[in-house]
Amino acid sequence: MGLEKVNVGLVQMACRDNRQENIDVVVMKIREAALMGARIICLQELFASIYFCWEENYEHFKLAEPIPGPSTTLFCSLAKELDVVIVASLFEKRAEGVYHNTIAVIDADGSYLGIYRKHHIPDDPGYYEKFYFSPGDNGYKVFETKYGRIGTLICWDQWYPEAARITSLLGAQILFYPTAIGWELSQTEAVNKLQYQAWKTIQQGHAIANGVFVVAVNRTGVEGRMNFWGGSFISDPFGEILYEASHNTDIVHVEELDLRQIDEIRVHWPFLRDRRIDSYNPILNRYLDND
Repeated sequence: MGLEKVNVGLVQMACRDNRQENIDVVVMKIREAALMGARIICLQELFASIYFCWEENYEHFKLAEPIPGPSTTLFCSLAKELDVVIVASLFEKRAEGVYHNTIAVIDADGSYLGIYRKHHIPDDPGYYEKFYFSPGDNGYKVFETKYGRIGTLICWDQWYPEAARITSLLGAQILFYPTAIGWELSQTEAVNKLQYQAWKTIQQGHAIANGVFVVAVNRTGVEGRMNFWGGSFISDPFGEILYEASHNTDIVHVEELDLRQIDEIRVHWPFLRDRRIDSYNPILNRYLDND
């Protein structure tokens, strides 16, 4: 029998152009979340540096590290000390010339549970991730932690219902989305509002369609031409927003999630029961041409 309730913590912060300073701040904020009662703590995407993907620059590959490696060693020790699960987004050097945008999951006893590598890699002005990251090839992942079964996806994965569905079907109770997304400084406030609302709405849809909790943890602050919009939030399994952070401040927040809601909502809104899995083969095509 699993836990009925769990306290989830999120850390939203502006990053500095100094790796060690960022790591020191993150450790401080993990400790703060643990003191507030968090049992699972999620960090934002690529928290250890500025969001270097705003440009194509070979020097930035020096920020990468192996996994397991220095960061996982640090977090394993911290997780064991604090009795917390840590969801950490790292720039992984898998091999010479092979790099990934990767989440490492550390259990509350300090054990390294494994990784998820970002599947959907964007390539847009300000988000030149294809220059740095190979697409994830180790499948969608669910991790059985001391405090629940968690699924991990990363940023651009947020826009793909297939990723949320598969991770939920693997048994995830909570979907965590470490994120780095923001507004171009030249955009109007009206466009900014529409973009943020779309980002939030699609993830609420993942929560509803799959009957799971969703925790999206975004960075904040201005870096180059990008104003990262923060706005980290937590949705329950029917899309209700339990918490929403401000757009422009560092935040450590802890929210109690009642995992019993998952079964209750899935019984009354049985979307998983009524799936027509015999009819979904066309989804494997890039596009369905009329001919």
